[in-house]
Amino acid sequence: MSLYYVQKLLYELNRDPALQEQFFADKESVLGDYKLDAEETEALEKPDIGMLYILGVNGQILMHYAAMCGYAWPEYIQAMRDALEEHGNVRAGLYVTTDGKGAV
Repeated sequence: MSLYYVQKLLYELNRDPALQEQFFADKESVLGDYKLDAEETEALEKPDIGMLYILGVNGQILMHYAAMCGYAWPEYIQAMRDALEEHGNVRAGLYVTTDGKGAV
């Protein structure tokens, strides 16, 4: 997993309207510039906000990407809840759980 590169991409998308435009026109051309694995690439292409959360993407970065992709706030929150139920604990990053019980 290359969480750093996923977050770097999302950070840059959040700040650069030209990159956003390129991303929506041709996602592969943008994603190819980052060292991403297949699971990350798929989650970014869909977009699968819940899976990006499970992969460990920081919520401050993720919420802007979700909004850019048309998610309303309640949908964003629900996507994370649904992903926790479907996939289990957050795997890496700030929100990873170490107690084996998951987020409360």
